[in-house]
Amino acid sequence: MVLVNSVIIEFIRAMNEAPDVQITPGFDPQEAQEVAQLFWQAFHLKLTRIFPRDDRAIDFLASVLNPDFALVARDGAGQILGLAGYKTHQGGLVGGGLHDLARFYGWPGTIWRAPLLALLERDVEPGTLLMDGIFVAEAARGRGIGTALLHAIKAHASELGLTNVRLDVIDTNPRAKALYLRHAFKPVGEERLGPLRYIFGFRSATKMIWTSAQ
Repeated sequence: MVLVNSVIIEFIRAMNEAPDVQITPGFDPQEAQEVAQLFWQAFHLKLTRIFPRDDRAIDFLASVLNPDFALVARDGAGQILGLAGYKTHQGGLVGGGLHDLARFYGWPGTIWRAPLLALLERDVEPGTLLMDGIFVAEAARGRGIGTALLHAIKAHASELGLTNVRLDVIDTNPRAKALYLRHAFKPVGEERLGPLRYIFGFRSATKMIWTSAQ
């Protein structure tokens, strides 16, 4: 009953935050390129030393993004306004493997890129839905879409029988951290990158968790 109530409450909150927006699971294959472009716009500063060319990076992302692990915010005409990706033991928004990487960058380029990408991976913990990226189109910012997506992610976690939602926010994005704090995500740890900050462009990442029991 607690989980059911949590789903209802978070769904109502999502609708109240952005009443002119619909949040539905997944996206169509023909939308993969658009989603990849939005993903790149949101996270390119962290990835640009690994994927220095925008066009090839976007094509690669479009090939590995999995719509089965995405909640998508759309306007009344069906235009994508934002997306929240997530990861469970069944998979995540950003999929793919070594062969996918090699198709775009060759095996020499894969050999050095793969270990760096592995450093960005996070393990899924029991009872937890792991956020795998949340982003809003630039033209749609300021409309409460990010907040609505957070409520929708919480509701979806409860639907899956998971009690926690976890995310990692980097130190160069204080606005995002403030948003998560306002929505009951609590800091539970910090990871410092040391010399790797010169590759990824940030010094540390804060692990934050929301739980339906709080």
